[in-house]
Amino acid sequence: MGLPSFLQVYLPSYDISKFDPKSSVVAREVITQVLNQGDERAVKWVFDNYTLDQIRECVKRPQRGTWFEESINYWKTILKIGNISNYKQAILNIYPDKNI
Repeated sequence: MGLPSFLQVYLPSYDISKFDPKSSVVAREVITQVLNQGDERAVKWVFDNYTLDQIRECVKRPQRGTWFEESINYWKTILKIGNISNYKQAILNIYPDKNI
């Protein structure tokens, strides 16, 4: 099945030709990486292929250490999400604080 090849740039560590876009694990990774870094075409693909609930869930309950702060704040506003669980832990930080 696989994902469209133009998404490969957002998932460089994976062979996306082997991905099942319907898998919840794959969906979460694709949504997160595309919303975090994607261009207009990639974002459109995500919104065309995943439900708004799936997309909102990825922002509302983000994976640890995967989001750029500007990106998650942007999507929080666009998707009208109140609180984000584990917000601080979700932010990608190349200089982590020992207290996190």
